[in-house]
Amino acid sequence: MKMNSNFRFSKSHNTEFELPFSEHIEELRQRCLFFLLIALFFISFSFFEIKSIVKILEPPIDNLKFFQLSPGEYLFSTIKISFYTGFLFTIPFGIGQFIFFLLPGLTKKETNLLLPLLTSSIILFSSGLLFSYYILIPAALNFFLSYSEEVIEPLWSFDQYFEFILVLFYSTGFAFQIPIIQIIIGLLNILSVTQMAKAWRVIVVLATVIGAILTPSTDPITQLLLSLAIIMLYFMGLIILRLMKNYTIT
Repeated sequence: MKMNSNFRFSKSHNTEFELPFSEHIEELRQRCLFFLLIALFFISFSFFEIKSIVKILEPPIDNLKFFQLSPGEYLFSTIKISFYTGFLFTIPFGIGQFIFFLLPGLTKKETNLLLPLLTSSIILFSSGLLFSYYILIPAALNFFLSYSEEVIEPLWSFDQYFEFILVLFYSTGFAFQIPIIQIIIGLLNILSVTQMAKAWRVIVVLATVIGAILTPSTDPITQLLLSLAIIMLYFMGLIILRLMKNYTIT
């Protein structure tokens, strides 16, 4: 299926002619349809490979058993896991469609900024998933188990455990977009690097609040680790924005 361009350019004149609004809507509809088809493919693939996915997401803790509260809990839980996992793998394709929709209408300078930003966004989102999988989840599980090991046997609900894991994945992945948001705000001159740097005390407080809101549990270890990650990402965004500003000036 051939996609329409956002703008048509005349070779004989140094002018550009904007397509009718209806054609923009049609192109957007086609790209959304393509995104939904890709999402359906990955969701279906995840469902057929659900046992392998469940084994990957199982806690890195020995002697921990799951139970289901109702006969259909495992089935509905695997459908939920398939949906979230499939959508997770579809995000890069959605970003790609967004890029292709915007590119024809952007200047060369805007294109040179947009592509690295969106690529960095995907990398940061993936980094957030890895941070959650290898650091946040083990820290949270070890805290819960050590806190109750002498009183309660670790027997967890299958559905509630995987809901905890999936929510933590998405919240951490989106939290890792902070540097991208900072760079966009700085390049649009909404706030300067100096103004962002002076607000570091406010950021520390906000990072603590965000860490408490985004983590699906109430344990202090997970909230603290996520808050520290947010603070580090904020200062990393300041450094990158400063370098980009200096490069633009020179």
